[in-house]
Amino acid sequence: MRTTPSRLSRSRRVLAVGLACALALSVTACSKSKDSKAQTGPVTITVSHGYTDNEAKELTVQVGQWNAKNPTSKVALVFNGGNDGALQKTVAGFTAGNYPDVAYEFGSSAAQLSRQPKLVDLTSTVKAAAFNWNDFYPSERDAATVGGKVVGIPALVDNLSLVYNKKLFAAAGIAAPTNSWTWPQFRAAAAKLTDSATHTYGWSYINDGSEDTVWRYLAMLWQAGGDLLSSDNSKPVFDSPAGLAALTQLRDMAVTDKSVYLDSGNGNYANLFNSGKIAMLWTGPWDLSSINADIDYGVAYLPGYNGNHETISGPDLYLAFDHSSHRADVAVQFIQWLTSAPVHLEFAIATGDLPLRKSETSLPDYSKFLTKFPGDKVFVDNLDNVKHVRPNIAAYAEVSTAIAQMVQSVLLGQKPPQQALDAARDQVTSALAGQ
Repeated sequence: MRTTPSRLSRSRRVLAVGLACALALSVTACSKSKDSKAQTGPVTITVSHGYTDNEAKELTVQVGQWNAKNPTSKVALVFNGGNDGALQKTVAGFTAGNYPDVAYEFGSSAAQLSRQPKLVDLTSTVKAAAFNWNDFYPSERDAATVGGKVVGIPALVDNLSLVYNKKLFAAAGIAAPTNSWTWPQFRAAAAKLTDSATHTYGWSYINDGSEDTVWRYLAMLWQAGGDLLSSDNSKPVFDSPAGLAALTQLRDMAVTDKSVYLDSGNGNYANLFNSGKIAMLWTGPWDLSSINADIDYGVAYLPGYNGNHETISGPDLYLAFDHSSHRADVAVQFIQWLTSAPVHLEFAIATGDLPLRKSETSLPDYSKFLTKFPGDKVFVDNLDNVKHVRPNIAAYAEVSTAIAQMVQSVLLGQKPPQQALDAARDQVTSALAGQ
């Protein structure tokens, strides 16, 4: 089974909402590492991760390759119990003095961990020509940067695309979605594909109040020319014509047309898609492995607004922490090797994770990836439609909660779009004032 560790549909796309305070406490309480003296001899570093199944298996293989080539600079893998709890485990390690040398973390944790004194600053490291920093997609580089400082190296990248059931489209007499689809075309198709008598829906939206609820709205907000916060992250700017347009589209589809299945976060949308009860999903490559073999599906870009088909990505990161200068050097060397184009392409071929670097798509073995995972091609191409990332600020968890509540209230018909916008703006203003 193919799994990936970064989104809430696998218990993923997660923000450690209550952990910012815990992290602030841990930073001040963090004890000095017992291994703070410089080392020059053989060393073993620890790499904490939450991978399971194919990802865990392939990571173990690649660590074995590294250890065989580097007998004096070895890597030991430590399973953190699942990436959803990665931040909490890392924070606890600072307090106890047993934190890892490298930790796989959600990109949304970058702002919190950037305050950690033991974090290795990679700003100068990535400027080296051999690192080829610009080979990573822009969204990955942006997610790894907090306040102008590079705090991590991209570990995983994905995005939202439109996945649709070809059979349902053909049965309804609707032409299949294209990469140039508009919001009105999407709405009209969803309405025509909906049948209340058979409980069939045109589209599904995860409406559990998590970051999954926020993700789809942000893509629409950006498509309409808006943004979440001001350029300095000091105030909300989503209470705009763009923000209103996105919420109105959601209201029109969910409340007026009733063409949207509102998933409570239990992942039932996947079962309903497999049973032909949902025609379209806005989802990522992580869901492709759960689609039944008898479902003939297609993938296209998200429907756009005035020609803008921007999507959203949630890059995850490898962060390095300082036990000693020697161990930190080994940690950075290992991450650089692990995320190099040929090595990561091997990982992608084994797991179905998308390429991290643009140059991976030019390597001869990229054809093996596309042959094994043909549905991923659009997702790879769609990485060029990622123009924004979520703000790397400590208060983002509170901002996300306010946006999720806003979207929920509109999808459920509890508030009209403008009223919901006003309420969320006030909540976000308060959250940012407390940074």
